[in-house]
Amino acid sequence: MISSKSSFSFLWRNDKILGRVLWASACLSTALLILIAMFLVKESWPVLTSIGITRFITDAGWYPLEKLFGLAPMLGATVIVSTLAVLIAAPLGIASAIFCSFIAPRRIAQAYRSLIALLAGIPSVAYGLWGLTVLVPLIGQFQPPGASLLAASLILSLMILPTIALTTDAAISTVPKSYLQGATALGLTREATIIKVILPAARASIGAGILLAAARALGETMAVLMVAGNVVQFPTSLFDPMRTLTANMALEMAYATGDHRASLFVSGLMLTAIVMALATLAWRLSGGRVHG
Repeated sequence: MISSKSSFSFLWRNDKILGRVLWASACLSTALLILIAMFLVKESWPVLTSIGITRFITDAGWYPLEKLFGLAPMLGATVIVSTLAVLIAAPLGIASAIFCSFIAPRRIAQAYRSLIALLAGIPSVAYGLWGLTVLVPLIGQFQPPGASLLAASLILSLMILPTIALTTDAAISTVPKSYLQGATALGLTREATIIKVILPAARASIGAGILLAAARALGETMAVLMVAGNVVQFPTSLFDPMRTLTANMALEMAYATGDHRASLFVSGLMLTAIVMALATLAWRLSGGRVHG
């Protein structure tokens, strides 16, 4: 009896310590996010006060040495390439999760999940190198120069595919077994059960995973820089070269000074605001009513 009480006290004390460690980690993460946002505001503040936020949208182009700071073409290219990547990756990721959960034998499903997880761990520069040496020349055979919106979208879709596949797989696994049993009792086929029962039940968590994948696509730099062509223009075709905000910062931060440097921090501030909005929306989706 004494041993049982001692064991219970030991477990309770460990849980309490773990709770404090997790609380401290959460506070530290929040503090770091706030400090990063404050740093971006501080560095971009001189140009925001002297030029104004509207000129970053209305200026004719991106010519910092001539005091023209139009970020609209790069902002539009960033949003378009990320949207296209999500539109390509989302159906494939959801299909992969359905394959693992309902169609593949257990051993094949486990191997496939491991392969998807490995795909998520490949460095972005490796994706960019493959895209630059294989994908860009392939597209260039049909429509020169090859480095384009299409190449960047395909590379990004490959990079965010594991995020969508793994989060969808996790969402499907949380659907109560009673849903499947009820569908079987009603005589629904496997396909009808998946489409009419499982996916609607897990739609909130699936949507949250897609939004998190979109946030990653928005912030990707190296792979996009290597295959997009890096021309500051609003893309009107899949084969147009373009430049994203992240690529612009990576290319010009090393030599930028004064208002030019501060305007690059404005780019970072814009991206941070968009990503935080997506993350908040994903949190609301996943934190709400998941089943139903």
